[in-house]
Amino acid sequence: MPPLFNRRPEPGLPSSLPPVALPLAELLVRVRQTLETRFADSYWVLAEIADLTLPRFDGAHCYLVLTDQHTTGRGAQLKAQARATIWSQRYQQLAPAFAEQTGQELRVGLKLMLRVQVKFHEQYGLSLDVLTIDPTYTVGELARQRLETVRRLEAQGLLERQKKLALALGPQRLAVVSSPTAAGFQDFVQQLSESAYDFAVSLFPAAMQGTESPASIRAALDQIRPRRRAFDAVIIIRGGGSKTDLLAFDDYGLAAAVGAFPLPVITGIGHERDEAVLDLAAHTALKTPTAVAAFLAERLGRLDAVFGGYAERIREVAAQQLADRAGQLSRLGRFTRQAAETQLAAHQSALRQQLRAAAVVPRQRVREQQRQLARLAHALPRAARRQLLGHQTRLRTLGQGLSQRFRRLHRRRREQLLRQRYQLQLATERRLHRAQLHLLTLDARALPESATLARHGYVQLLTPSHTAVPRPGDTVRLVLPATTLTAQITASVPVSPLSAPASPLFPA
Repeated sequence: MPPLFNRRPEPGLPSSLPPVALPLAELLVRVRQTLETRFADSYWVLAEIADLTLPRFDGAHCYLVLTDQHTTGRGAQLKAQARATIWSQRYQQLAPAFAEQTGQELRVGLKLMLRVQVKFHEQYGLSLDVLTIDPTYTVGELARQRLETVRRLEAQGLLERQKKLALALGPQRLAVVSSPTAAGFQDFVQQLSESAYDFAVSLFPAAMQGTESPASIRAALDQIRPRRRAFDAVIIIRGGGSKTDLLAFDDYGLAAAVGAFPLPVITGIGHERDEAVLDLAAHTALKTPTAVAAFLAERLGRLDAVFGGYAERIREVAAQQLADRAGQLSRLGRFTRQAAETQLAAHQSALRQQLRAAAVVPRQRVREQQRQLARLAHALPRAARRQLLGHQTRLRTLGQGLSQRFRRLHRRRREQLLRQRYQLQLATERRLHRAQLHLLTLDARALPESATLARHGYVQLLTPSHTAVPRPGDTVRLVLPATTLTAQITASVPVSPLSAPASPLFPA
């Protein structure tokens, strides 16, 4: 067999012939032969199912993608991956035995211990043929995961939190998380309807099996949380199923959601022997949905019985109390009657004494009032005289003050009148003087008619022809609009020595 690679030529030596190329098929045949020689036996391996294709019909094969990821001693992340095949006849033997011993079927994410044989095909590459599966490893791995989940819940206080919640004495408003088509839910409702008590059941649908079950149940709990005041408890129930279906109730997220829920959670997930992590985190865990219904009805029955006993005891106590109160009322009635008679006799005696005292006291008060009246009769004239003298003194004082004030006001008023008289005389003389001066300047021939002069407040004075200015003793005529009056001058006002007209004018 020629070598796969020709050696490099040594320096200074002539180059050898060009390398001979191998066909790919021949190279892969050599690889297969080498693997078959080197890995002729089968090997136990630990791996996790990364991908899974189950048989779709009888006679089909099962295809897996196995992966392994772990940290080396140097801290590096090491990941390996390989394809694996479980042939049809072997799958029909391995799958039922694995499900029976582990309680679950092959699924993605499951860690397995497999005995495999290395196979290499020139066309399909490297693969592993699965010869057998060790179920004890998977059982131990599931137990380890379950124990780790329980420890995490316990460290966070979620295993005992539900136990500390107070369950209602008679829970009747129930929020039920279940599948509406599940037989367990129908049995639960039927059991409640056959009881003697009424229950308000509100269903919150959720998938109760499969990989989507934990998320679906948590979503139902999220719907209940805002309405928690409308319910007394939450019921999580499902019908019977395989052990594989119970794996969903070991989910950490679901158990944590139940442990932290504010309402008491009662579970009945249909298992007789096994206990899920969800049961550990719940307030009360029962085996089946009918057991949950019986528990609720029995709790109401016990409460009803307790109330009945309380009612009977209340009746007995009430009867005893009524008898005691009747005897006490009878005794109080006799005592009250005696006390009333004693009080009545005492009041009658006191009233007679008061009547006797009342006859003496008015006479004493009358004599005392007569003495007071006599004293007042003697003191009244003296008080009246003192009051009169005081009022006379005050009146004289007021009269003197008024007289002085009147004299001051009279003197002030007389002075004001004199000033006004002087001012008036002065103003009159000034006005008369101005009128005379004005008349002296007027032409008698140019005077208007008497009626026109009268409208302006003047009259025409006719004096004797031999005098220009009227003098005392002269007879003059006053020409008015309708008549002519004759008058005699008794006094004259001195005027300046100016020539006066024959017919002077004077203001009317």
